Amino acid sequence: MKKKHPIEVLIEQGEHQQLDFKFEVSDSKKIARTLSAFANTDGGRLLIGVKDNGVVSGIRSEEEYYMIEAASKMYTRPEVPFDATKWDINGKVVLEIYIAPSCNKPHCAPDKEDKYKAYIRVADENILANEVLMLSWQKKYKTEGTLLKISKPVETLFFWLGKHDYISIKQFCRIAHINYYTARNILSDLIAIDALEYVIVNKHILYKKQFDAELMQLK
Repeated sequence: MKKKHPIEVLIEQGEHQQLDFKFEVSDSKKIARTLSAFANTDGGRLLIGVKDNGVVSGIRSEEEYYMIEAASKMYTRPEVPFDATKWDINGKVVLEIYIAPSCNKPHCAPDKEDKYKAYIRVADENILANEVLMLSWQKKYKTEGTLLKISKPVETLFFWLGKHDYISIKQFCRIAHINYYTARNILSDLIAIDALEYVIVNKHILYKKQFDAELMQLK
């Protein structure tokens, strides 16, 4: 029995959070959003020359690589690095683009109005990151670290999350009797120190405990 090519094994998985198929690349700005989303989330692979249904069509020319290079160098801020590999699958060339998860978040790319926004990867889609995530990344990677004060709103938040799976920023504002900006700052602090993580529910960004920790251990 003929052994399957590693790329064929990947294709059989279908598109998911770390894998995307492209029949062709015709818009560097648009593909830059995918580079941003992979870098800002868990990394991933882009297979060019593969249709949405998994059929290998092959790339048409070297232009595909240069479109990716333009997306990386011209349309991601800061630049999203990538590794490119060409694979011959039964006489058809598939271009594999690998993007590693970044420690230099947020990476931004132009939206439809050419405004630079950060994206995250959710299943097989790219969605906009919100202000909480943007702030959390900035805090997580700054050299001086993040100082968190265990305030009444933080205690209220963890009490709530002891009984519920996750919380929205609107719910947090309501139960803790705080404004949006205070809630945003607290949530981003907690994500930055890995006490919270974000989850996507029906394309909404919500927040949950990353691990079971007593409040006293966070002091």
